[in-house]
Amino acid sequence: MAQFSSADPRTSARGEWLFDQIVATGSLVVRDLGGGRDGEIGAHRYLSSPYVSVPIIVEALSERTRLAARGRRVVVAQDTTEINFSGRSAARRGLGPGGDGKSPGFFIHPNVVIDADEEAMLGLAGCQIWTRADGKVGPGYKRAAEDKESIRWARGALNSATLVGHARQVIDVSDREGDVWRHIAHPPEGVDLATRARHNRALEGGTCLFTALTDQPSLATTLVMVAPQKIGEKVRTAKVVVRAGKVRIKRPPAAPRSDPKVLEMGLVEAIEQDAPEGVEPLCWRILTTLPVDTADDAREVVRLYRLRWRIEEVFRALKKDGLALEETQIQEAERLFRLAALAIGAAVRTLQLVDARDGGARPMSDVLDQKLVEQVAILVRAREGATAKQKNPHPQGSLAWLSWVVARYGGWNCYGKPPGPKTMAKGWKRFSATLAGLLIARDGELP
Repeated sequence: MAQFSSADPRTSARGEWLFDQIVATGSLVVRDLGGGRDGEIGAHRYLSSPYVSVPIIVEALSERTRLAARGRRVVVAQDTTEINFSGRSAARRGLGPGGDGKSPGFFIHPNVVIDADEEAMLGLAGCQIWTRADGKVGPGYKRAAEDKESIRWARGALNSATLVGHARQVIDVSDREGDVWRHIAHPPEGVDLATRARHNRALEGGTCLFTALTDQPSLATTLVMVAPQKIGEKVRTAKVVVRAGKVRIKRPPAAPRSDPKVLEMGLVEAIEQDAPEGVEPLCWRILTTLPVDTADDAREVVRLYRLRWRIEEVFRALKKDGLALEETQIQEAERLFRLAALAIGAAVRTLQLVDARDGGARPMSDVLDQKLVEQVAILVRAREGATAKQKNPHPQGSLAWLSWVVARYGGWNCYGKPPGPKTMAKGWKRFSATLAGLLIARDGELP
């Protein structure tokens, strides 16, 4: 397995411990993570270690994802979120302006991997973290692509490509911000794209992208589950008309002359009919390298793009609805970035356990070494009750089987509504501590 440190095994072990503590406690307060003065000092030492960096942490978290993706068809959703310290900026060091141009902050752009068929979270495949420089930058058209913040989308696609050779198919999915020429015109080999169009790009023949399918007959009418946009909203179902076809996009004037003059891609439109009063109708125009020849092809592109909402769940679990990264007391930029990398992985891990509660064929090894099945089985038996409802119904060694016992440690009684993220986080803390004690009793020390 990849290590949480570049050289020092003790530091790597401390990083793995710190990651588990974040998942277990649901907190990013170092005092709480440590569980005592020694642990608090250990956490600070890890975040300050010269053997630690964001790429090292991200690689350690991503390696298990590559194993989990083996043989699967996966969607890799990428997007950006901001951590803004407005009103909490005292003593912050090394941070540039956030999205408002004034308050100190930084940005996180992860690649979250989802099983395209089961729609379950598999893990992290990469993450970019940065802060902006102070002062104005020159006009975008005068800067090379590598010097623009938008290069994160092309680099994110390269992170998606790390799954090529492991997954059966890799589909990079991004929202409207990902409609950047460098991103859509240069997908890595082996990676398909599904990007929601933002720009009404010029097409060969003098037409434009947004009217390209106006005269096309509808291929299908389908239902789309629309994720809530803010706290308190519920998931709603939208009835959409789907059209699809091929488009030939002209190279933008600012693009390098070495790029192709015309880029051929598929275009799928999903436009909502009869939206509820006061609700903006859903309108997705999705540029893709996937097939768009049939109604089934077009519906599948819409479904795969919809899976992008799972990265929004990760952001909510990372911020005020979960780990509250924006409330952290860590002040120095590089230590903040390292904590953020651990936190994004912890948010993904918690959602993996929530996903598994309803069953499925995914193995326990997606989140915990398979060699620990025997010890986990002991804990499962200890948490099973006398009734059929209180028995673990899932195959031994599956992620669902593990999720069941973690939920039991979190206080779930096997009745009522399924366990959520808070129950899973609390359960993981108790479960992992009990498992560690069992291993010490067996071997005299942790492996």
